[in-house]
Parts: sequence; structure tokens; C-alpha cells
Amino acid sequence: MALSKDDVLNAIAEMSVMDIVELISAMEEKFGVTAAVAAAPAAAGPAAAAEEKDEFDVVLASFGEKKVGVIKAVREATGLGLKEAKDLVESAPAPIKEGVNKAEAEELKKKLEEAGATVELK
Repeated sequence: MALSKDDVLNAIAEMSVMDIVELISAMEEKFGVTAAVAAAPAAAGPAAAAEEKDEFDVVLASFGEKKVGVIKAVREATGLGLKEAKDLVESAPAPIKEGVNKAEAEELKKKLEEAGATVELK
């Protein structure tokens, strides 16, 4: 009996990261492909899952060259005092808000980027 694609995907989903790395190496040897080709389908899976997320963490990656503007934007978004917002901005990369919906996360990202920050949604 042949395994279906779903059977294979379910088996891979239950594997540890180390097992997947070993599987990719075995696939490279057996089929004569490189890791980039073998890993390409796996890379599409997490990206598709990220699109379906409904809660995001807004992470300040860098405050850029306009630290004062970023501190003001962080204070506005979080309600923190000046010292707390300054400490948060200077500790970048740091989470600004966690578990927010997509619209709020994108709005906050936009405000922080307009202030000069580099922001990531996770």
C-alpha cells in the first residue's frame, strides 16, 4: 500500500527538527538534490501558517536614527512613562505589544516605522 501525500506530511509534522534535518540529508543523497530544493516545500508551510495567525507580537527591532520620535510613538502605543518607554526602546530588539490582532499590529508597526523604527511582526 502506497502512502498518500497527507500520510507523508503528517509523519513529517510529528518529527523533531533533528529528524527533519536527517530526512533532508537522506533526500539529498537519494535524489541528488540540494537542501535549497528539498527545503523549499517545507519553507512554504510556515509562511502559509503565518498568514492564518490571528494574534501577533509587535517587536521593535531597532529604533533607527530618530530615537526620540520612536520613544514618543512607544509611549503613545503603550501608555508607558518617559523613562520606561526610553528603556524599552534602548533595549531593542524588544516586544512592544504581544498578542494583538492583525489590524492593531499593522497599525502600530506603521506608526513606529513612520517614527523611524524597524519593526517586526511575529
